[in-house]
Amino acid sequence: MVDTYSTPYVDFLTVDDLDLVGKTVFLRADINSPIDPYSGRLLNKIRIREVAASIKELSSSKVVVGSHQGRVGNYDYVSLREHAEVLKEYVGRNVKFIDDVIGPAARDAIKNLRVGEVLVLDNLRFVAEENFEFSIEDASKTHMVKTLKDYFDVCVLEAFPAAHRANPSIVGFAEVLPTCGGRLLTQEVRSLMSIMQKLRPPITLVLGGAKVSDRIESVEALISSYKVDKILPCGLLGVIFLKASRDLNVPTGIKDEEKYIKKAEKLLSEFRNTFVLPEDFAVEVDGKRRELMLSQLNSEKPVLDIGMRTISKFAEIIRNSGTVIVSGPPGAYEKKNFDVGTKALLTELANSRAISIASGAHTLTALELFGLRDKVTHATSAGGALIKFLSGMKLPLFEALKRSAEKWRKIK
Repeated sequence: MVDTYSTPYVDFLTVDDLDLVGKTVFLRADINSPIDPYSGRLLNKIRIREVAASIKELSSSKVVVGSHQGRVGNYDYVSLREHAEVLKEYVGRNVKFIDDVIGPAARDAIKNLRVGEVLVLDNLRFVAEENFEFSIEDASKTHMVKTLKDYFDVCVLEAFPAAHRANPSIVGFAEVLPTCGGRLLTQEVRSLMSIMQKLRPPITLVLGGAKVSDRIESVEALISSYKVDKILPCGLLGVIFLKASRDLNVPTGIKDEEKYIKKAEKLLSEFRNTFVLPEDFAVEVDGKRRELMLSQLNSEKPVLDIGMRTISKFAEIIRNSGTVIVSGPPGAYEKKNFDVGTKALLTELANSRAISIASGAHTLTALELFGLRDKVTHATSAGGALIKFLSGMKLPLFEALKRSAEKWRKIK
């Protein structure tokens, strides 16, 4: 009988349940990393470093690594060539890169791979299908999956940060190949399930970063699931909520801004006492930080950080919380003079007695920059996926793992 790792959410196989020796393994990782918009180089290597540990465990296999990077049209939509170079440093053995995904060059490289070798495919989103989400059945019928499935023996899903995405590489292969959760993903789930049983009220959620869609979609479910006491929206999300509350009227530059404002309006109407909105922001004037009240903001200066009044108010709430979840930095911490809000709130988080969860690659980068990573209860590179996981929402990656486990057990 096959052992599985079970949670209230999922029931899936792990790398200990499948024979991977000598097999060609498709490792769907998530090494999607922050990119410097000016140089195009990697800003941090956290996710690459994390997945390297999983690859080391597969030294008796032929490992093909697949990951996305950025979104079409954005500055971070780049090749994985540099990622592969960094991965080679961490893995310490032969790591190859191919600037192809499903073409003849990629297929030949996979076919010629030897045991112990690692091949990194280029950005999976260079294949059009990977930019869309499908049902599990339809994902298994995409050109990507149909083209590559016969070149793999097993699929290992190690992409927890992308668990909320139903892209072909995340859910499609699991329908046609024996598929298990990777070591990192399994440990992540185990740790989070343990923490979720110990959450102490009052629960505070600090939401920052630039990915408004991921954050706002899961807020309502999280409020309902855990009765979150306070939500502190920062950054662009804070601007969206302030516009929804009619306290601010400046453009954000976010695509589909009106759609998010309407969602924010609905949340504010239902849970107004849960939200604590920013009172001031920092902008750049002549190369220097300048803090402005909401009434002083205009469309000429983009918001780069929260101001001191907001920092003080948010810090006090964190100090009085039993559990604090920070997902996304409050400001542009990588920019000189605009790391103030991020450093202050993360320091407060690290020094508090609360159960503390920090999520997202940018948040982890900031924690490491300020020397605080070891002072939080749990740090994960997952951002939107972590919030949805905590809310109890079904995530496509885990649904695919569950289906594959059920199918594999029947075959065995």
